[in-house]
Amino acid sequence: MNSNTHVIQVTNVSPSTTSEQMRTLFGFLGNIEELKLFPPDDSPLPVTSRVCFVKFLESESVGVSQHLTNTVFVDRALIVVPFAEVDKSFAESPFLADSGPLLHQEIRQNNGSRLASPFSLLFCSKTLTLYFSLCPRHL
Repeated sequence: MNSNTHVIQVTNVSPSTTSEQMRTLFGFLGNIEELKLFPPDDSPLPVTSRVCFVKFLESESVGVSQHLTNTVFVDRALIVVPFAEVDKSFAESPFLADSGPLLHQEIRQNNGSRLASPFSLLFCSKTLTLYFSLCPRHL
């Protein structure tokens, strides 16, 4: 386990859970810098389960949040694990600029500008497989 990580991965999240509900739940455990729920709340895809990534301002919140593992939230028992962060030099790698349309799309914000956050790039790379399993039309 990377004791300096500020990020957790929450799996087995109910499909009816929203980003705001996750922000409220984990907000009690520490100040949240960033939260991503995948697939997003407005996803047109049929959802059977969700994955949430939470980046805290303090790394101590990661340890505290792991105590929520097996806590039933909405209708599922959550699984909370620490998640390693990506080095900033990797996040700025030229490899990412030419890595294909899906990855390129995932690392864009709504306004079309590139995301500079290593957390966002990590989220994208770790969920690429999940995305393909949920979207067979892209295969």
